[in-house]
Amino acid sequence: MRKTESQKIALCGMLGALSVVLLLVGCALQIGTYAAPMLAAFLSIPVLEEYGPRYALTLYVCVSILAVLFVPETELALFYVLVMGYYPVLRVRLNRIKSKVLRWILKFAIFNTATVVVYLLLFALLGPAVLDELLADGTAMLVALLAAGNLCFWLCDRALAALTRYYHLALKPRLKKKF
Repeated sequence: MRKTESQKIALCGMLGALSVVLLLVGCALQIGTYAAPMLAAFLSIPVLEEYGPRYALTLYVCVSILAVLFVPETELALFYVLVMGYYPVLRVRLNRIKSKVLRWILKFAIFNTATVVVYLLLFALLGPAVLDELLADGTAMLVALLAAGNLCFWLCDRALAALTRYYHLALKPRLKKKF
């Protein structure tokens, strides 16, 4: 059965609203600054798989606008907007690269560049207090934090792969029976 435009918009609206709620809940949790944007990005999987990158990117843009407007924690909102929100769509494109080494180099380069841009924007918006907070525990701690961020990004990429497989194997067949 072919999905109507209103069905597509309804699913995108539901998942967009849920994404914004996840980002708002992330504000209340210490680890939510990084986990909430990753979880919100996972919600684009059904849209990406069913309706393609155009709808998934539209969902990302809508959630990004709402995050910037309504999420009180700027770092969390920017992390979604500049690092994780678009990544599921980009990941599909990057996975077409045949060389596994080049693919991972590009993925990590994009992640690290986007993360640096987030903190440069925070510095520009909030002033030197951001830099003082980052350097408060020394550069060794900053390097450890960046390494942990890269590990989390790698785990997020693996989770996206597993959740996409789970969607195709378990969720999609159940949804087709009901709808």
